Amino acid sequence: MTLPSAPADAGRPTIWFLNGPNANLYGLDANKTYGTESFPALRERCEAKAASLGLALRFVQSNHEGQLVDWIQEARGEAPGLIINAAGLTYSSVPILDALLAFPGRIIEVHMSNIWRREPFRHHSYISKAADGVIAGLGGEGYELAIDAMSRLVRTPR
Repeated sequence: MTLPSAPADAGRPTIWFLNGPNANLYGLDANKTYGTESFPALRERCEAKAASLGLALRFVQSNHEGQLVDWIQEARGEAPGLIINAAGLTYSSVPILDALLAFPGRIIEVHMSNIWRREPFRHHSYISKAADGVIAGLGGEGYELAIDAMSRLVRTPR
């Protein structure tokens, strides 16, 4: 589990970016399914992107479903928007879906790989039911695009 990144800045909205199991291994995959960029490098890039848009970013990762649910619940009172790559839990976690459905802010689902070009079990996402939008298959660029889109969503009334 990684610790929260930059603390909330009172002058900027704080967006939460949650990463699920094995995301901490980005850049170490021999097949390069998730690219060559390390998780710490991706985190730095995302924090810089958020700052350039006037946002604070809490960028975290856990291999544990319950921790992700706890963070979603914690974000309820703190964040206008949440970006999530639930990784392998995307295809199996009803508890994460239920927590996301209770989150009052905007939600973007993001995946490093194109889940619809992979194994059939990856073609169904529980997370999508709660998401305002989905970005998949663009690697680390997709993470930045999600932050850019979230910047617009949290500043636009529903």
